Amino acid sequence: MIWQVETTQALWLLAVPVSALTVAAAARRLGLSAPLVLVIAGLLLSFVPGVPEFELDPEFVLYVFLPPLLFSAAWQSSYYNLRENVRSIALLSVGLVLFTTFAVGYTAHLLVPGLPLSAAFVLGAIVAPPDAVAAVSVAQRLGLPRRAVTVLVGESLFNDATALTAFRVAVIAATGAGFTLADGALRFLFAALAGAAVGLLLGPPLHWLRTRLDDPLVENGVALAAPFAAYLIAETVHASGVIAVVVSGLYLGHRFTESPAVTRLIGRSFWKVMVFVLETVVFLLIGLQLPPVIDGLSQRGWTELAGWAVAIFAVTVAARFVWVFPASYIPVWVSKRAREKDSGIGWRGRVIVSWAGMRGVVSLAAAFAIPFVTSDDKPFPGRDLILFLTFTTVLGTLLVQGLTFPMLIRVLRVGSDRERYTDTVAEAGAQHAAAQAALERLEELNAEEELDESVVTRLRELAEHRQLRAWERLGGGTGPEGEEVPTATYRRLRREMLSAERRVFVRMRDERRIDDEVLDRVMHELDLEEVALHRD
Repeated sequence: MIWQVETTQALWLLAVPVSALTVAAAARRLGLSAPLVLVIAGLLLSFVPGVPEFELDPEFVLYVFLPPLLFSAAWQSSYYNLRENVRSIALLSVGLVLFTTFAVGYTAHLLVPGLPLSAAFVLGAIVAPPDAVAAVSVAQRLGLPRRAVTVLVGESLFNDATALTAFRVAVIAATGAGFTLADGALRFLFAALAGAAVGLLLGPPLHWLRTRLDDPLVENGVALAAPFAAYLIAETVHASGVIAVVVSGLYLGHRFTESPAVTRLIGRSFWKVMVFVLETVVFLLIGLQLPPVIDGLSQRGWTELAGWAVAIFAVTVAARFVWVFPASYIPVWVSKRAREKDSGIGWRGRVIVSWAGMRGVVSLAAAFAIPFVTSDDKPFPGRDLILFLTFTTVLGTLLVQGLTFPMLIRVLRVGSDRERYTDTVAEAGAQHAAAQAALERLEELNAEEELDESVVTRLRELAEHRQLRAWERLGGGTGPEGEEVPTATYRRLRREMLSAERRVFVRMRDERRIDDEVLDRVMHELDLEEVALHRD
């Protein structure tokens, strides 16, 4: 009987990721936002008879899900872009989070009878940090200006640290464990600085180790262990695990160019799969959280609850607008340097940034981490209500803001075609210069070693082909009359040739003329060549 119960639980645990991947695949095929569809699917599944309650374990989320997601985002972020926009990122990831905490906290304290201000601030800290996963993916797909995307990415990297620190301070105050405003400020500063120190101390030795392993699989295994190590070490010394993970990820990602090519190929694919799986499971779990949240609210009227939920959602959304516009315009008005640095995204871009405030799994994990009792063994004030208001705010932002976000970008026409053209020109120039350097080096080697002329000719053609391909991208792959340019023809024909080669190799394997190991090796070579043919 025990075996049967455990088997049933294991089947349900397997059903969650399988269902999440199935829904995500359908959403991607239909061109829909996968995070939003997954939340709705989870919400609908939670009402199906027989589906068990899946209650998020906050420790599991914060120690298992959060580190790799943050690390991957930091790894892929541009250190230089983040540094150039550090003022805007800090104003959002620190200033806006604290402002939202106070705005939502005071609103909840005034609206809900008997809810202490300290407990209300716990709610404010929980719903303060946006999760920019969905927003950034849509923004990049629709061509939002790079500075706006960088700011959103930078905010999502660091705002969790501010919110979780504010959450812990508010919980200490609400449980009566002894608290002053000075204590809270010191805790926050220590957590941030110590977390950054852990990340900086961990990054260089991990990079040194990875560059000396000479084994792509082991190197990427070290990268996988890095976020968990950074988070665990930082949390052990009461520092910010989030900042430690982000700083170490930025450092290792910035030095990733020093890794071998095979390591980079494997790493990119690995992290894409890892993030995709984790995000699909997390967003489905968000939707499945409703039944355990509702269970603790049987004593309250639903009309009253709905009113509070709408009010908290509205204040959460409005607080971002109230903060973003003054915080972005005032420095430009008072500082000449800020005016020169401002990219001129205008009010439309600021509206987009203000609307990109979808909340996610960090808010729910923090809500479930609220203790059940205070220091004097009394029930934590309003815990069930805080859980409910957190869930409705997360769901509201994902559905209302998430569903309308792509449409808002199109209506306001903030896509940056000029920026894309500039990037293409810059890439073509860089490709041209790099190919020229390669040709010069080839001539030097030819003069020194008297190489086989057929080999030299072949290498010259390859370098010249890369030069030509870079400039032809400016025309979108077509000539002046819309005809196919030579490099596009080359790619199309070469892909057909590669397909023919694969068919021969597979047929010879099926006829047992070559072994599967041989097939795997030659297929890998063909795959690498085909990937190189595709334009990113």
